[in-house]
Amino acid sequence: MIVHASCHGADMRVTLDAIARSGGRYRGTAIIDESGGEREFQKMHDGGIRGVRFNFVRHLGGRPDMGFFRKTVERLRAMGWHLILHLDAEDLVEFESTFRKLPVPFVIDHMGRVKAADGLDQAPFRVLLSCLKNENAWVKICGAERVSSKGPPFTDAVPFARALIEAAPERVLWGTDWPHPNVKWMPDDAALVDLLPLMAPDAALQKQILVDNPARLYGF
Repeated sequence: MIVHASCHGADMRVTLDAIARSGGRYRGTAIIDESGGEREFQKMHDGGIRGVRFNFVRHLGGRPDMGFFRKTVERLRAMGWHLILHLDAEDLVEFESTFRKLPVPFVIDHMGRVKAADGLDQAPFRVLLSCLKNENAWVKICGAERVSSKGPPFTDAVPFARALIEAAPERVLWGTDWPHPNVKWMPDDAALVDLLPLMAPDAALQKQILVDNPARLYGF
């Protein structure tokens, strides 16, 4: 699955080209702006796009226009797509009621970008765990290099991933976040893969996270 990079904005050509070159093996997510109409959405759907990502993160421009956000959610519901939310940790608390009411599946990216140094009992992480009681809520246990407060090998992020997996193993995804833009510590991708058995020691659980869950969400 290809997450359309923020640096490309709403220009979807590179992601659609990559999906097309995969011969049907890939799906993707989109970033959109208000210029997209029904024709553009149908082209993306035919090209393998199955979700729209919204950035709330301040260094990427901050929260979206919420009117456009709500309008997009209704369009996603009609398309059978899902929503991806890239947040700062404090957004989990501020927008908790908004996210709980979303009528489409939504994925919280990078474990909510919580700070490992603030511990498992911090308010944003408590909200994230509670949010996973909602059957529409999914979470990505990627971005250990963003969650970590200690740096490589980023193992201080592992307890957060394990708690999320325990809360909703059927709605957890994994990803590399390659090529890792805007990070304090540039990770080694092989080392990030090596964190997965620490997060999910059981082979059946690893298969669920790596194969079964994304296949269900993205319609493979």
